Amino acid sequence: MFTLKELLNGQNQFASGGLLLMLVGGIAAYLRALPLRCWAWLVRQTTMVITVKDDDAAFAWVKEWLREQNFVKRIRHVDLDTTLRGSGMSLIPAPGRHWFWYGGRPFWVWFYRSEETKGWTPRRIESLTFQTIGRDQNVLRKFVADIAQCHVAKTKVTSYLYLYDDGWDYVAAYSPRLLGSIILKAGEKEHLIEDIEKFQASRQRYRDLGVPYHRGYLFYGPPGTGKTSLVSALASRFGMSVYVVNLTHFSDRSLKKAVNDMPEKSMILFEDIDAMRTDSVKARPDGADGVQMQEKRGAVDPFGVTLSGLLNVLDGFGAPENVLFVMTTNKVDALDPALLRPGRIDYKLYLGKAAESQKIELYRKFFPEASLLEARNFVGRNSAETMAEFQGLLLARDQEEQLELESNDPMLLAK
Repeated sequence: MFTLKELLNGQNQFASGGLLLMLVGGIAAYLRALPLRCWAWLVRQTTMVITVKDDDAAFAWVKEWLREQNFVKRIRHVDLDTTLRGSGMSLIPAPGRHWFWYGGRPFWVWFYRSEETKGWTPRRIESLTFQTIGRDQNVLRKFVADIAQCHVAKTKVTSYLYLYDDGWDYVAAYSPRLLGSIILKAGEKEHLIEDIEKFQASRQRYRDLGVPYHRGYLFYGPPGTGKTSLVSALASRFGMSVYVVNLTHFSDRSLKKAVNDMPEKSMILFEDIDAMRTDSVKARPDGADGVQMQEKRGAVDPFGVTLSGLLNVLDGFGAPENVLFVMTTNKVDALDPALLRPGRIDYKLYLGKAAESQKIELYRKFFPEASLLEARNFVGRNSAETMAEFQGLLLARDQEEQLELESNDPMLLAK
């Protein structure tokens, strides 16, 4: 072995030559990369970048805005998109880099798409990154405001539906119910609306009292009584998005993460809350209970939400604020009393068999020109226990009337 001193003194010309060659090569490589480094530094100092990912609601808004821009017409590489609300099929920029002019300055947009193989099923990940010259963030704020304005102009809908699949996914085909289409017994709808309005106006009062600012609702009754439709209509009325939670698809940990990812002013819907397992751990078909399996494996079964996990989400330290928890069930007697106490469930509404007054009101919504007597006669002749069943009868009658009108139309007969 040769010491560094011997190499530097030239006692081994071969080794010293190799060392010199390495030094020269390293310096040359650095100098070759120096212009690129300088250019990258200059770009970072003179440009602004904004990115939106597909797990954000704004991602669909940006695609809506891109669809309306003239520069898309000159792009030769485009994607066919059918996820945008009310647009049918649209052409948007394909993955890659594109450029356009906006506000008198150039903008570059990168559309990234990749496949995530983690988890049970592969998931496609997309993002859009915009870059422009300058350092004034007001330019980006105006850009974002134009995108939001385009979205508002295209749709008056302020309520959206999200389902969970390794993240909250926006359901493009969702159309919220109108509150006017929901018919409850006298005073029920008005009292429910008043309760939500009082809650929304009491944020400071909740804070002053040190009470968590959220409220829980329970809609219960037989199937077909309109529980889910009522949730959709209320969300539309108050401009809230609905995040649907199916507890059988979550564990305690994943439920906590999913709820923490929801924005404020959201409606969190727990459908069929009675399907939740009430034991602390899930029993095993082989006869060994969950505790024994936990001791063997060192972990609790990751599937299914326990009662303690749900209660922690509803009013634990990590419970979200400014949200409405809404639960629906067909079997209220199956729910644990701990779940029904105030602070977790603050308002209960029973949706049972359809009353005669509800049926008459729904009939006159379908047939506005019908008299009250005609509506009563139809209700008396047709038995239906729920509003869903009665609505089916009305749809069948409406179709019969439409066919009768077409058969008597001379223009259609001539064809």
